[in-house]
Amino acid sequence: MSATNYDLKKILEHWDNEAKNFQWHRSHQTTLEGDFTGDVKIKWFKEAQTNITLNAVDRHAKTTPQKTAIIFEANHPDTPAQEISYLELSTAVNRMASVYKNLGIKKGDVICFYMGMTPELVIGVLAAARIGAIHSVVFGGFSAQSLAGRIEDSGAVCLVTNDGAYRGEKIINLKDICDEALKNCPTIQNVIVHTHTKNAHQMLSGRDHYLHELLKNSDPQFPFEIMNAEDPLFILYTSGSTGKPKGLLHTTAGYMVHAAYSFREVFDFKENDIFWCTADLGWITGHTYTTYGPLLNGGTTLIFEGIPTFPNGERFWQVIEKHKVTHFYTAPTAIRSLEALGDELPQKYKMGSLKVLGSVGEPINEEAWEWFHLNVGKGNCPIVDTWWQTETGGIMISTLANKTECVPSFATYPLQGITPILVDNTGDELKESVNEGNLCIKYPWPSMARSIWGDHERFIQTYFTTYKGCYFTGDGAKRDQLNRYRITGRVDDVINVSGHRFGTAEIEDAIDEHHDVVESAVIGYPHPIKGQGIYAFVICHHKRSDTEVLEKEIRDMVTKVIGPIAKPDLIQFVDALPKTRSGKIMRRILRKIGENELGSLGDTSTLLDPDVVNRIIKGKKN
Repeated sequence: MSATNYDLKKILEHWDNEAKNFQWHRSHQTTLEGDFTGDVKIKWFKEAQTNITLNAVDRHAKTTPQKTAIIFEANHPDTPAQEISYLELSTAVNRMASVYKNLGIKKGDVICFYMGMTPELVIGVLAAARIGAIHSVVFGGFSAQSLAGRIEDSGAVCLVTNDGAYRGEKIINLKDICDEALKNCPTIQNVIVHTHTKNAHQMLSGRDHYLHELLKNSDPQFPFEIMNAEDPLFILYTSGSTGKPKGLLHTTAGYMVHAAYSFREVFDFKENDIFWCTADLGWITGHTYTTYGPLLNGGTTLIFEGIPTFPNGERFWQVIEKHKVTHFYTAPTAIRSLEALGDELPQKYKMGSLKVLGSVGEPINEEAWEWFHLNVGKGNCPIVDTWWQTETGGIMISTLANKTECVPSFATYPLQGITPILVDNTGDELKESVNEGNLCIKYPWPSMARSIWGDHERFIQTYFTTYKGCYFTGDGAKRDQLNRYRITGRVDDVINVSGHRFGTAEIEDAIDEHHDVVESAVIGYPHPIKGQGIYAFVICHHKRSDTEVLEKEIRDMVTKVIGPIAKPDLIQFVDALPKTRSGKIMRRILRKIGENELGSLGDTSTLLDPDVVNRIIKGKKN
């Protein structure tokens, strides 16, 4: 029995039908153009014209103007929640769009966002889409150097930020970080600052503007730009197996159709439901399932500024009870960290409003799945274990709430219109149901990234050359006798830390900037909370006795170059790395050491110095 007998004609009919749910300035004639061969120039609904804010904001502001579009829950629980209706959201987006236009920003320009999770971020992103500008959101936990690199690569002309961001008990001075980043970013002409924390900061005359001042001359009825289907919508940077982050480019119509469809289909979302996705907008999950998915469906989305453990480990459960959240979508890392605090905390709160739970960012282990199901969902809520990527734009494989069976640790089935296959290491498709291999996608889908910003050849080489004629996800997967998929994790040099992907090369590059470091090798290892932790093997010029100080210096270096979320959990100083005679580091061996699989290291005889493995094992960190 073949597990992958896909009918392309039916797939295109499905997406044609989904496209009928939207308002178009002009309809499409061609559903799909292009495939995964040659120059990989994919186009969906190519003749169509629309604007995503027409469908996410305007039409709901007309039909349900007083319905709540956004609930904002601030960092501190004593701060009153803010509710923004669709009519108020429409006015705010229009005014922000006119602010951009008044600054001379035009269709095709890139606007970069470096903000905390506030309504102004969502409004700013939507306003960029309204004028046809391309939004590029950078996670507010990244360093000045990481921010600068993304601004330089995108060529952004405007940076939008907060004066500061609340994070638990801390205030992060975002404006200071921006100022540091902009020392080497000549393309930025304007910086818009939203006053939020009121911390001390500098303003550069002529470049920096307070948002409240700019809004005084804004237009609450600002018209949207008519966008072609394949016009760029946003760039989002993700790590790869090489050092330089990739700016994944997503376009207008295909992303809109898939985001709306997947949100409705996977979560079984109804008219009066309250959806809470805990992801920051700096990640693709925040784009698709905090912002566009809920709003395109006319839903109510909750934006949370804080962290799950401030002021205590009850914060998530308090928010669910307070706002009668019906759908709760979070990461296995958060689930495991809250599980560690005990079963009694979620029991203190009335969470009977919950209908659906969701997991995102990495495969969820069975223990965490069961805890989530019993202690948060009270055994009554389906858990949608969703698999997808920055590159895919939307959910690809998932349980469908109240439609398909939930199986712990299984993403289960592909969504309609999605065509996963498994291939072996030579690229041959594994067609029998029960199999394990490399997860690929056979045919294009609407929300897929169209390119890497400024480097289409890298896009082709990264995703379409490993296995010819299909998209390689970089993940491995198993498929059972019922054709259900279980994701087994990355098969390339990418580490998934709390659902955030980092290329080993970019972390190694950051470590190697330390003046005492000769060379380093980084692997992921099993971590009880994060899923994967970062284990760094480091060679230094000179042996230092103050290893704790040196470890701190190295972690500080990674924080400076990338951000604190990329800091190594374990650092082991070694005199050599396991290398082949051609100089290639055998990370396979280091991964086995990190995973404590010392009995299955494989053949080490081809190493330049086979004894180096024993020396590393002897000094292994736990």
